[in-house]
Amino acid sequence: MPKDLPDPETEVLAETDNYLAWQAQEPDGETTYHLELNNVTLHFFEEEWQEFLALVKMLT
Repeated sequence: MPKDLPDPETEVLAETDNYLAWQAQEPDGETTYHLELNNVTLHFFEEEWQEFLALVKMLT
């Protein structure tokens, strides 16, 4: 039987009434990022998150 992995440590990065961005330190050492946009959640690995942030910066 495999050992149970600990729950990831999470941190809220930003939050509004309808949106939430948070990150998780996964048990394997990977950092993942999550955007909750109403009923849609997007999940990103570190490299994808950095590219997404660059895209958002281009919009502003």
